[in-house]
Amino acid sequence: MQEVPAMNWNALYDRLRAAAPSLELRREEPMSRHTSFQVGGPVPLMALPKNEEEVQLVLSVAALEFGVKPFFMGRGTNLLVSDAGAGLLVVKAYDGLNRLELLPQGEWPGQQTILAGSGVSLARLASFALEHGLTGLEFAQGIPGSVGGGVYMNAGAYGGELSQVVSSVASVSLPAEKAVREYANPKFSYRHSQFQEQDDFILRACFSLKPGDPAEIKAKMEDFARRRREKQPLEYPSAGSFFKRPAPVDGAPVYAGALIERCGLKGLTVGGAQVSEKHAGFIVNRGGATCGDIVKLMAQVRERVFRATGVTLEPEVRWLGMEGEEWNF
Repeated sequence: MQEVPAMNWNALYDRLRAAAPSLELRREEPMSRHTSFQVGGPVPLMALPKNEEEVQLVLSVAALEFGVKPFFMGRGTNLLVSDAGAGLLVVKAYDGLNRLELLPQGEWPGQQTILAGSGVSLARLASFALEHGLTGLEFAQGIPGSVGGGVYMNAGAYGGELSQVVSSVASVSLPAEKAVREYANPKFSYRHSQFQEQDDFILRACFSLKPGDPAEIKAKMEDFARRRREKQPLEYPSAGSFFKRPAPVDGAPVYAGALIERCGLKGLTVGGAQVSEKHAGFIVNRGGATCGDIVKLMAQVRERVFRATGVTLEPEVRWLGMEGEEWNF
């Protein structure tokens, strides 16, 4: 990701402010305010567009006039940011781009489509589906992310993934093409989408769902919520499951949390970061944790699990830091 020389941040800010007076811009914004881990240093400039027109304007000005490649984010629930911050323009979708509507009956009999902006929370999307008696998104009700971020990483839980219900995605690409691209049946795999290889800002997505019994849909959501409360450390800041699910061994599924627990690492602590005592697949901020604490703890967990089992755990969270900084595996 390309950094802008410090002397140019004021010029970029002034240009964006002149081009879109209503656009929300923040200078030297601490990323700890925007990540579920509640850690991370400042970025020189953050834009929080409220609609698709503001998104296109930000990308056009940044890319074409200043040569800047922005970093796109949603709710920051799968993001770990360096204590030093990052020298980047961050474009955040959450709280804006909140269009949410049920589309007219389409060509597929027995299915209906919900259109959701990238800033809509997955919890709100799932509740909206329940309100309209549509099934298929029950698993998403407890995922603390946004539609844009969820599509980007193919978020999932309890056997469900967004890839199962996403029928199309609209995005704009760098360097800020005027035309919005529409992807019918985009490509997904486990915790991955084609957008991870593209310089696209996801604007909205369509979800094809089937009619269901509202009482059954609600009961399923309540069951998932109960299981989350019982098994996950929701009382502490975290990024959810920290590691991806490893590849099966001899055809049998392997789970990161189970491997970590088997290695006796529950409760392992570095500074304010801890392997959750409730669910070993979570790294939590017990209070005052730094990004450095989390990275050091992650490295210890990976090294000890590999030494004991031969399995290399891969982080599910995304990393954002200054140019030259690395995860320090």
